[in-house]
Formats: sequence, C-alpha cells, structure tokens
Amino acid sequence: MANKFKPIQATQTSNSKKDTKKDTKRNTKTEPKTATKAFGVKALGFVVVTLLALGAGIFTYQSQHSDFETVSGQGYQWSELQGQWTVINYFAPWCAPCLREMPELNAFSQNLPEDTLIFAINYDKQTSTQITEMADKYIIEVPIIFASENTVLPMERPPYLPATFIVGPEGKVVDTIMGEVSEQELRERIQQLKTAANKAA
Repeated sequence: MANKFKPIQATQTSNSKKDTKKDTKRNTKTEPKTATKAFGVKALGFVVVTLLALGAGIFTYQSQHSDFETVSGQGYQWSELQGQWTVINYFAPWCAPCLREMPELNAFSQNLPEDTLIFAINYDKQTSTQITEMADKYIIEVPIIFASENTVLPMERPPYLPATFIVGPEGKVVDTIMGEVSEQELRERIQQLKTAANKAA
C-alpha cells in the first residue's frame, strides 16, 4: 500500500518544482517591465519638475527685469504700459528752459489725465545720489528715470533740450515737442492724440 502513494508524492514534488520554475520565469519576465515602467514614471516626473522650474525661472526673470527704473527704484516694462499714454521729458540742470518748464511738468504730474504717466530723464548720466540731490535742489516732483546702459526707451536721445516725447498706447512715440512746454499745451496735445486714436479705431 505504501508503494502506491510514493509516485503520487513524487509527482506532487515534481509539479511543485515546475510551478516554482514557472513562477521564477513569470517573475523574470515581469520585473524588467515593472522596472522599465517605474523608470519611465520617474523620468517623466523629472521632466515635469524641470519644466515647471524652468517656467518659474523665466517668469521670475521677466517679473524682475525692467525696461527702465526710476531713481526711487520703481521698475517698469513697456509691455505693462500698453494702453497707457506716457510722457517722457529730457532735461538737464544746465538747460535754463528745462528748469523754467519744470513747474509746469510738476503741475501736470500732480493731476494726470486718465491713462497717462509722466517721467523725466536726465540728459547726462549721473548717479542716483546726484540725481536725487538735483531733484531736491530744483524741486523736480516728476518721477525721474535713472538712465543706464540697460535703460530701454522707444526714442533716441534728442539733439537738444528741452525735449518732450509722448509715447502712445502701442509703445511708440506719437508726438515730439522740442522746446519749452506748458501744462496746458501738454494736456491739449494728449487730448488731441487720444481723440485721433479713438476716431481711427
């Protein structure tokens, strides 16, 4: 009777060995696929994180980069000023007409027309300390652009002073006033330009 059961046990053992071999084969085939899949997910994750970091870096750079800055440290980008009318007045302390018109520009800056900004810019490059002292001395209340090699403006430096440029909503110079300008003249010019622009639209 005992002999009859031995083959059965042997067969079961044999089957177990076969099953173990099958499982080993299954595991061998499955593991590389799982590893490859895991590697793919990690690689994709790395790419996504890298792109996000790069995008954040570009955004940060663009948000910190200015086309021009005032002496007070306020930065501006022309892309942000689209839709605005921007007046830029070149002046110098050695220019008598520039100093004569400054009170007019101060008055204009204290009561700006809608969608309008005004800046002054010193004709000669100076340090921020020198410009601040000059502004105090000559009572210049208009925000002054700190001219540097990185300053981006839509006009060339004028051949003589005083010179006032009006930059339209598209970021291009639409009018130039050479010589002294009054607050009233500046308001009238800008109103005329706005009226013409509205008709053209």
